[in-house]
Amino acid sequence: MSNKSLGNPFSPDSDLRHGASCSCSQCESKRFVQDSSGEIQVQQQSQATADSRSMTQEDIIDRAVESALVRGMFGHNDVSRRNFMKLVGGGMAASILASILPLDAVKAAVKDKLGPPEKKKLKVGFVPITCATPIIMAHPMGFYQKYGLDVDVIKTAGWAVSRDKSINKEYDAAHMLTPMPLAMSLGAGSTAMPFIMPAVENINGQAITLHNKHKDKRDPKQWKGFKFGVPFEYSMHNFLLRYYVAEHGIDPDQDIQIRVVPPPEMVANLRAGNLDGYLSPDPFNQRAVWEKIGFIHLLTKEIWQGHPCCAFATSAEFAQKMPNAYGALFKAIVDATHFSSEQGNRKDIAKAIAPKNYLNQPVPVLEQVLTGRFADGLGNVRDEPDRIDFDPFPWHSMAVWILTQMKRWGYIEGDVDYKGIAEQVYLAADCGKLMKDLGYEPPTTTYEKYTIMGKEFDYNQPDAYAKSFAITRA
Repeated sequence: MSNKSLGNPFSPDSDLRHGASCSCSQCESKRFVQDSSGEIQVQQQSQATADSRSMTQEDIIDRAVESALVRGMFGHNDVSRRNFMKLVGGGMAASILASILPLDAVKAAVKDKLGPPEKKKLKVGFVPITCATPIIMAHPMGFYQKYGLDVDVIKTAGWAVSRDKSINKEYDAAHMLTPMPLAMSLGAGSTAMPFIMPAVENINGQAITLHNKHKDKRDPKQWKGFKFGVPFEYSMHNFLLRYYVAEHGIDPDQDIQIRVVPPPEMVANLRAGNLDGYLSPDPFNQRAVWEKIGFIHLLTKEIWQGHPCCAFATSAEFAQKMPNAYGALFKAIVDATHFSSEQGNRKDIAKAIAPKNYLNQPVPVLEQVLTGRFADGLGNVRDEPDRIDFDPFPWHSMAVWILTQMKRWGYIEGDVDYKGIAEQVYLAADCGKLMKDLGYEPPTTTYEKYTIMGKEFDYNQPDAYAKSFAITRA
């Protein structure tokens, strides 16, 4: 798509004739300039090109449609168009065009006819936990097929493997932990590669589980010397465990041990005595109770209600080179996420994702997690419908909080462009637009404040927040 299509066609100041991709002799002669040292420098990009960076894919399509229609009305005579816009005003011109043509319908028709996926056969990796519910259930329940895709959902042992397979392009997309695309884009823990996170999969959905022998040690101050498991360094599990124990005066790097353990191995390590506890995704908290090995100390929603956990992520390259395949996959997963958010669907979902090729778990264990009615291993049956929930919107403020914890614990150093990174990786605008197209109500902003264990997080002061804790490496 030519950049000249991205100028505002209703503005008398926009020149729709030329853009960064224009090959006319006038534009070619202006593309490079020589500075005083004789070095060749690329001229600053056109305003249309610069503006397009902040536009979503659908915004770009809308602008291109408007531009094509307006240029057609004026016989592609840009001088006449600009004179007319100056005379009547852009707002009036837009109203006139809308009264003649069903502009919204034309835009929708163009979007619906973007063409079939560049490839229908896709590989999507997942780690077998209930947080991956939308990505998994979209396979047996037909959501991928609904959007014209043939997806292989591939069970993966852990997130180091998932990350490496994603970087090596063995997976087209993957179920990832919400900090992972941020870390991968920054090169924290791996080779730097631009990744994007178009949608969150689940919120909440984690717990701290302790071995039954520790039922008399419910106060975290008693946990010095404990060995804890988390599924990955760049995980909400790691950051929430660190946050929780530090708020109780326990230094997570000095007073306890935190080990990376793949989720499917959590229960076995608890049974063997290799771990005193873990902050894990489900179903492995409930599975420990089911097997009478451990008890649920607390649900992580008690630390931060509505915290993000897992997500749908892919490389920026895949989204750019295969926009139709990416768009269809994005739509299937957001649709599946909303389906999963309905409590009335949860028991059917539990049956769909229980088989060996998916989670390989007893249906009653999954039902306890997904419905929120569960035994906690302490003699109680609890009703917590929001034990896990599913909401696709990738809040920029969530990304900023994650980055503050990466800074707090020394995973990243130096100056951090918190909002810039958040907005580059978490595609909130794209997700909001897609949610609206599917009939769901997206948030009207991408930032919000949080209160976590009584402490307010202000996304406008991230660096000060990272340094404000009694225990910090920032």
